[in-house]
Amino acid sequence: MKTKHIYFSLTVFAVAFLVFSAFTSRSHVESGSPSKIIKFSHQQHASVMACEDCHSGVTTASNLNSRLLPEKATCAGCHDVEDSDKCSTCHYEDVFEPLKQKTSAIIFDHSWHLKNAPLGQNGEKCLGCHNNINLSTGLETKGKYNPPMDVCYTCHGETKLATNACEACHISTANLVPKTHELAEFTTRHKFAAMAPGANCMMCHDNNSCQECHLANAVMTEGNTPESHYMPGESSNFTDGAKVQKLSRVHDLNYRFSHGIDFRGRASDCQSCHQTETFCSTCHAKEGSDIAAGGFVPLSHTQYNFMTIGVGSGGGEHALLAKRDLASCASCHDAAGADPVCVQCHNDADGIKGTNPKTHVGGFLKSDKGDWHNDMNSVCYSCHTDANAKPNGIAGVGFCGYCHK
Repeated sequence: MKTKHIYFSLTVFAVAFLVFSAFTSRSHVESGSPSKIIKFSHQQHASVMACEDCHSGVTTASNLNSRLLPEKATCAGCHDVEDSDKCSTCHYEDVFEPLKQKTSAIIFDHSWHLKNAPLGQNGEKCLGCHNNINLSTGLETKGKYNPPMDVCYTCHGETKLATNACEACHISTANLVPKTHELAEFTTRHKFAAMAPGANCMMCHDNNSCQECHLANAVMTEGNTPESHYMPGESSNFTDGAKVQKLSRVHDLNYRFSHGIDFRGRASDCQSCHQTETFCSTCHAKEGSDIAAGGFVPLSHTQYNFMTIGVGSGGGEHALLAKRDLASCASCHDAAGADPVCVQCHNDADGIKGTNPKTHVGGFLKSDKGDWHNDMNSVCYSCHTDANAKPNGIAGVGFCGYCHK
């Protein structure tokens, strides 16, 4: 009795295994790759016949769900085999299923494009979209030769040869996200795609899309923003389950001291994220003033002792800032090819010692050796401009009189 139970169990197991194998095999065939069903080389056929000889329905097909694959009768025109032993010429062994065409979610009119689209390689219009498919040796690479979105974008892009509206090509635009956007690292590396030549971000996104994350405004002030302020502050809402965006620093922590240099040369870059009237005015507008009318004024410049005038006054706060980082001052107070703005005050036009704003610290001149004795282009003569300020000047007069009595 025990033996019968063993045989019965083995029989049930064997039958179940065969049924399961048949089911999975059929499922694999019906939903698997075409390369598991039919043997076919585009390379061999393209050299002796035209695309429409096999894909005859393409010339009149108005959508991708029309019959685009060749029927058996089309193949039989050259490959009609009476002997069943030769079926393996085209079919894989024991796989005699029809090659089914998958339903497409893309709107595409082959008949229109064949009449109107630009020519492809070697004058073949098909190769304009299906690039290099004539070199394909098997159906395992079939998907590789279906045109990626970049190919469509050559016409449906900024060139305006054709519309770039999503609904013109996509049956449904719900949750429509490019495959590249679903990569785990896309939110931290998308800047490289956005900055690449020919970037097509604006096809779907406008500036407001960027500003959902990359935006600073007047709400962010020195009082409520830590020194190690990081942006963007929000994760994207279209990551579709992918790794969300991490906070990343946009500017160096000391950028506030040098940003004026960038602003002078690349104001448009700053304005792509920062609104001048709101963000900049936090520091650069006098209290109660209109930044559009009065221009930029750093907060430090509004202090009562920012600039003091008079011998022995020390010059006020601006003197300390200039000594700390003169390049930062020059980012606003200078113009290419012109004298520094400092010389408007810091000059010696009369040659009278002690009557002009002090520029040098005590003990500045430690040697009587210098190019001012023989070179009229010496930097000294940028500020010392009295009539006697020149090499071999008259002793006891003006600039020369400071040392030569």
